[in-house]
Amino acid sequence: MEKLQLHFDQLLRSTNCEFHRYLYHEINWENRMIGIVGPRGVGKTTLVLQHIKEELERNTSLYVIAEDIYFSTHNLVDLADAFVRMGGRHLFIDEIHKYNGWSRELKLIYDYHPNLHVVFTGSSVLNIVEGMSDLSRRALVYHLHGMSFREYLKMKNDIEFPVYTLDSILNHCVELPQNFLPLPHFAEYTKRGYYPFTILNEDYDILVNQIVNVTLENDIPQYANLTIATARKFKKLLSIISQSSPFKPNFTQIGGQISVSRNQVADMCTMIERSGLIAQLRESTKGILSLGKVDKIYLDNTVLINTLGKSHTDIGTIRETFFFNQVRIKHDICSSPASDFLVDDKYTFEVGGKSKKQRQIKDIDNAFVVKDDIEIGYTNVIPLWMFGLMY
Repeated sequence: MEKLQLHFDQLLRSTNCEFHRYLYHEINWENRMIGIVGPRGVGKTTLVLQHIKEELERNTSLYVIAEDIYFSTHNLVDLADAFVRMGGRHLFIDEIHKYNGWSRELKLIYDYHPNLHVVFTGSSVLNIVEGMSDLSRRALVYHLHGMSFREYLKMKNDIEFPVYTLDSILNHCVELPQNFLPLPHFAEYTKRGYYPFTILNEDYDILVNQIVNVTLENDIPQYANLTIATARKFKKLLSIISQSSPFKPNFTQIGGQISVSRNQVADMCTMIERSGLIAQLRESTKGILSLGKVDKIYLDNTVLINTLGKSHTDIGTIRETFFFNQVRIKHDICSSPASDFLVDDKYTFEVGGKSKKQRQIKDIDNAFVVKDDIEIGYTNVIPLWMFGLMY
């Protein structure tokens, strides 16, 4: 316990509280059990450490990492029991997916210690909502996504925008700060703005590759109980996607390339999607979006495109990926039979450069042209960068 406290102190001292992710103020921290899930590198650890540093008493709080060597001879229930006896009230467990049997023990902690508040973080590859049925009535689970363009502007340049709704953007309600030129900032964001750690680090491409490798070689195999040989096929699959994104998937053809069945390819894509490395654009079902047939597969965000895609990437891919990535956080987005995207089964969007025409959407109601390389919009023409102001 003493070494856990020492490590916690070191982390707390090095935690910077100048900038907070969007989710920080959306979490109901009073709930007795909270889960924060999301891809690697989006800032889950920093978020919880900021909350401890700013809002809680150090003597009644404890932060631990679930893969700490301490847990080779102790379990989570033991830790919680000892912590409560010492007056502990707030227990934070990071990377819970590294601990076998985590959901059962969290349930026991919740039931045994009614005055203890527990916050845990985990990889989204777990499909954590399904995997923790024992906690379904106990834990409040939040999903942390990567940085929006709005957050990037605040963190990198101290340029502040409020959060704008989709309707306010479509109705040209966005107010630009005086002398603000969005396009240079937007170009930089698409290269390195999605992950907090990449913004100020010149070796960001190396770090992004490390996250990709750990996700494919460690997180997914551990979750799915895969062999090393099968785990390597995930890397081959992501390589195929990186060189072709976005593309209409032929699961049978891809299966032949990596020596698995078409059904296995679909399952593998779902796991990679949950891990935050790809995004699958589905057809509309007028109901549960996740049941729609996959129409296109994208890399999840523009930083991954610039790191993994490189010479296989064109500007059109970056534009579509950014739009898909930012809009899906607050809205249902699927493929459009007439254009690029259909949002909330109501709005149609055609995404392109500043010379993009209205031809494909001219006879469609609630249709908009989303243009890159323009600062302000008019009529049904909306600047691409503004869709990064939605969270």
